[in-house]
Amino acid sequence: MLDKILIANRGEIALRIQRACRELGIKTVAVYSQADRDLKHVLLADESVCIGPAQANHSYLSMGAIISAAEVTQADAIHPGYGFLSENADFAESVERSGFVFIGPRPETIRMMGGKTTAKAEMAAAGVPCVPGSEGVLPDDDATCTRLADEVGYPVLIKAVSGGGGRGMYVVRTPDELVSSIHMARNEAQSAFGDGSVFLEKYLEAPRHIEFQVLADEQGHAIHLGERDCSMQRRNQKVVEEAPAPGITDEQRARIGALCVAACERIGYRGAGTLEFLYEDGNFYFIEMNTRIQVEHPVTEMITGVDLIKKQIEIAAGRPLGLTQDDIEIRGHAIECRINAEDPRKFIPSPGTVTTYHAPGGLGVRMDSHVYSGYKVPPHYDSMIGKLICHGETRDIAIERSRSALSELVIEGIKTNTPLHQQILRDPTFRSGKHNIHYLQHLIDHWVEG
Repeated sequence: MLDKILIANRGEIALRIQRACRELGIKTVAVYSQADRDLKHVLLADESVCIGPAQANHSYLSMGAIISAAEVTQADAIHPGYGFLSENADFAESVERSGFVFIGPRPETIRMMGGKTTAKAEMAAAGVPCVPGSEGVLPDDDATCTRLADEVGYPVLIKAVSGGGGRGMYVVRTPDELVSSIHMARNEAQSAFGDGSVFLEKYLEAPRHIEFQVLADEQGHAIHLGERDCSMQRRNQKVVEEAPAPGITDEQRARIGALCVAACERIGYRGAGTLEFLYEDGNFYFIEMNTRIQVEHPVTEMITGVDLIKKQIEIAAGRPLGLTQDDIEIRGHAIECRINAEDPRKFIPSPGTVTTYHAPGGLGVRMDSHVYSGYKVPPHYDSMIGKLICHGETRDIAIERSRSALSELVIEGIKTNTPLHQQILRDPTFRSGKHNIHYLQHLIDHWVEG
């Protein structure tokens, strides 16, 4: 087993990784920016190193600073968490070239799956169903692009090959809009990601977002741990996630899960990963793979009893998976509410000092957060300050348990999106499981107007 791990992240995920390391008897090194010296995991780490100023480009995104910190502290491995450098193939390569273990997939796998077109080609070759669209990057020839769109059928979606978060993404409903939308998408993608490549695929009008969690070891064994529904999104950012996905049958889970496992074995995947799908009219369509731990991993942990962070670490240390597909049993239902420091109606970030903090408790209630009374939420990073995860024997129980836990949660001194979560959990469409990826924006618009 590894002796010392450097945690190349901040906030709740850094604390989550640290807790897993403690259970495994592994020492931890916390790296932090000047704005984060009072983070809980920094105060609890065996060692800590300041790696730069508040701006992420000069701290959490600085490969040299992080690797230097690992060298100075004589760490064995680096865990990237999610976000920041977690899916940066160059970083993973630099970590391994510097003699450290990267807790994640191999650099070449990250690079392959980071390109949406190459990922789609690999999945198609493995028999995973994909959204109909262009085979690779759209060419500069407008006539060819027009012909491809006609073949796929309108509406179509233009998407950036690199990056995400809705940038470089345009819905095109008529041929007259196509060429100008492609040019706008290319310009936006170039500005945001340094890569103006775009591709085209069929636009699904009202799909759900369903993703499958996978684990794979160095010995070539892989399993899936069921699916999550992440359809409650605002501007392509997930707000509420749950597992298992409402309405998905055991047969569907087994069939798509087996395809995901076969794909992982085919590409020689290592570690934890997530295959994301759009789901409409009973059909699954692969869209991308996340080669890291997901924000919403706790809902899968709650229904399977598998500690995904520990498994990441054990796999990185060379240990076999130690689980077969038959060992995975889905028990009950879990819901995660992302708690953000933001105005619940205007969605403007709300940094500042948390004057009072009280976490909810009780059977099946888990609160993953780095916040404490007196903690100052900085304005420099993502606004998420915690995740409330509730488990119950049924989906209805999980929903009611989440509502109760939200009513117990106390965060004063700043604004949070807790009222939005209460609104979602009361909503009849959500409670029936009939929502899709566009529904939350509709709910928010109606709420604001009302």
